[in-house]
Amino acid sequence: RWSSRAAPAPAACRASQRPRRGRSRQLCSQPGGPSTPRSRSALSGLSLNILTILSFCKTPELRTPSHLLVLSLALADSGISLNALVAATSSLLRRWPYGSEGCQAHGFQGFVTALASICSSAAVAWGRYHHFCTRSRLDWNTAVSLVFFVWLSSAFWAALPLLGWGHYDYEPLGTCCTLDYSRGDRNFTSFLFTMAFFNFLLPLFITVVSYRLMEQKLGKTSRPPVNTVLPARTLLLGWGPYALLYLYATIADATSISPKLQMVPALIAKAVPTVNAMNYALGSEMVHRGIWQCLSPQRREHSREQ
Repeated sequence: RWSSRAAPAPAACRASQRPRRGRSRQLCSQPGGPSTPRSRSALSGLSLNILTILSFCKTPELRTPSHLLVLSLALADSGISLNALVAATSSLLRRWPYGSEGCQAHGFQGFVTALASICSSAAVAWGRYHHFCTRSRLDWNTAVSLVFFVWLSSAFWAALPLLGWGHYDYEPLGTCCTLDYSRGDRNFTSFLFTMAFFNFLLPLFITVVSYRLMEQKLGKTSRPPVNTVLPARTLLLGWGPYALLYLYATIADATSISPKLQMVPALIAKAVPTVNAMNYALGSEMVHRGIWQCLSPQRREHSREQ
């Protein structure tokens, strides 16, 4: 059921009584909140991933099945950055101005793009293993089906809280919306463990195994052509704090943690789009060349003449 609460005014910060487990939290937007770091990471991630998307659209050499998986990741990370930009704007206003329905939409959009980013990273890892370590190259049908499955699965899991399994609500500072982990009831616990297995542990396992197999097969003859360490570390360090916070909420009262400390996993996760863009786009010579062609019209015209 959608939350009927509206985001409170900043005066609500005066309340100091700790809420009981399973009841509504006292929301407040405190001065000196994380709006500046969040806006910086959102703008950097959005800019880099938009450049990546434009390079795919304007550079014919990048229109391959393998790069389609990277394009899906860039689209997901752009959505995460947009979600963070909305949250940063609300933090500057010191309140959530979009009402309860806007909260549900914001939570859904952020959850869809976050899950799509995690699963797209796993898809890129599998695609790279298939491309470099097998004799058959990745075809368009497989790549398109994989991208379609990633986004359909992400939308499915993100829609479940709107249907009653899980719940979207305001984050502790009251300036953005995410999964409500303050309740810690059976509904939240069952959704969390099921969702985390299919959308965090399984993609992380696919990513680690794919790059490890690449190291074992290609490391004997030459150096792997891509970074085989950073993607798995980004998944683990970028989304792991969120997983630990949710896990803690299933066994203890999450509201006992200070609101600003509860926002740390969100700030870390909002930096993932920037790291992914630097790894998958700027770290790839072909994609890097495509970005420079988009930024330099003279280079683009020169490449067309050649």
